[in-house]
Amino acid sequence: MNIAIKKLTSITSDSVVKLKDTIWRPLWKILTFSPANDTISAKKNLSASIEKGTLSVAFGSRFLSRIKLKGVREYSFEEGKYPQPEVLASSLALAINDFRAAGTDLSLNIPKAWAIIKTADFPVTVKENLVDAVSYELDRLTPFSPEDAFYDFKILRESEGKLTILVTAAKADLVKPYIEALREKDITVNRITVNLSGIGTLCRYIDKETDFIFIEISSKGYEGALFLDSFINNAFADSFSTPPIPPLLRGGEGEVEKSKVDTLMSEIDPFIAALKKQNKLPKIIVLLKDKSPTLRELLKLQINLPVRILDETDIKFMSRSTRTEPSGPQAKIPFAAIGGVLESLWSKANGLDLLKKGRHEIPRTPMVFTVILMLSIIAMWILYMIAPLKIEGKRLNEIDRQIMLRKEDVRKVETLKKEIDTLNDEISTINNFKQNKPTALNILKELTAILPKTTWLTRVRITESTVDIEGYSSSASLLLPKLEASTSFKKAEFSSPTFRDARMNADRFNIKMEIEGVKKNGGERLKNEKE
Repeated sequence: MNIAIKKLTSITSDSVVKLKDTIWRPLWKILTFSPANDTISAKKNLSASIEKGTLSVAFGSRFLSRIKLKGVREYSFEEGKYPQPEVLASSLALAINDFRAAGTDLSLNIPKAWAIIKTADFPVTVKENLVDAVSYELDRLTPFSPEDAFYDFKILRESEGKLTILVTAAKADLVKPYIEALREKDITVNRITVNLSGIGTLCRYIDKETDFIFIEISSKGYEGALFLDSFINNAFADSFSTPPIPPLLRGGEGEVEKSKVDTLMSEIDPFIAALKKQNKLPKIIVLLKDKSPTLRELLKLQINLPVRILDETDIKFMSRSTRTEPSGPQAKIPFAAIGGVLESLWSKANGLDLLKKGRHEIPRTPMVFTVILMLSIIAMWILYMIAPLKIEGKRLNEIDRQIMLRKEDVRKVETLKKEIDTLNDEISTINNFKQNKPTALNILKELTAILPKTTWLTRVRITESTVDIEGYSSSASLLLPKLEASTSFKKAEFSSPTFRDARMNADRFNIKMEIEGVKKNGGERLKNEKE
């Protein structure tokens, strides 16, 4: 019995799960679909990436969930130094004018060197108040206080009663001058992120990978991060200890490049070993700003993992005009700026925004579509109920109109009908009278024919079935046989004694008889035959 109950419970729970997955979740997505959903809404974004010696700008748009990169620019400044706020603001204003992107949301991507990227553990009990907990602990986790920093965080994982979060913070004094310089040009910064985060989003968008190691290599140093489940888990940066050798010394160039690769491998080997224990083999994505072909080949040969060189990648969502210009500001691909555009336009980016300071609005379940659908159903139901009534009402009104048009004809018809009924009644009465009652004229005619000339009548009384006659005759006794012999009468007899009237010299008589062949007592006819 217990086995059967457990089996039934298991089947029921599986059915509920399947029903939830196949019916309820798709239905809920439809009912909570918002007109502002990324799959149908249109949006534009301008992304500016601050780097040493350059300002990279990218302009993109999204419509029906399709992202299109419309243009890129790269402006050069003094090598090895970040552009000054006023110079950056002027260059960005020029790019906005070129793109005709006035009023477009702006993402400002700051260098990794300006930010602190750390992971930290918090007890799971603070999950509901995590924003306040991170704000309270920020000066312990970073060199900055909450008031003096732009920062954001993401939950990486939750296990064993702990929350592992990624905290990214930048000193406000470094970023505010740029925000204020842009504001003087009527340009508003809507979002602040880190170049490394934007490039990570770009790599994930291109390769559809969630686990990878990104490395950006220049001639003097490198920086990068380990991305797990699309989030930065560990960031690293350092300079190469071996000074670069002039190209004329060809014999020593290979050794220098090999030393750089060894330094990089020592940096990423601990990450690879930890991932192998989790049965993961991340892809290595490299952005080479050092154009040495030897370094490129050594990286591919020495790293025993799939390696993608980012500057060999075609950005497929760039517009044709952006890709084909051979020279000018668009000649180089500004990966960080493009990544910043993606972080703003791609619904799956889940990037950082240091302006938020961790306070992201929880998206409310959109009920607009549900309300519209419910109102539509109610409206259709009302129409379904009212439409037949309206149709029948119109039909009745048309019938009433037709009746009013024919009312005079109907009145005439009703008058004729009444006259016909009256005539039919009269005809029926006459026919009944003819069938049930012999006419008095016929009876009188019969009496005249039967009675002798010496007989005259003083009184004749005719009823439905009898005839009474009174009068005088020379011989009253001779009258009865004559009456009995008639086909119109029967049972003739004297109703009172006869007597001789001397004055009249005749017999006075009263005779009563029945009429032959008439209905009696409102019933059946009398038989014509005598027994």
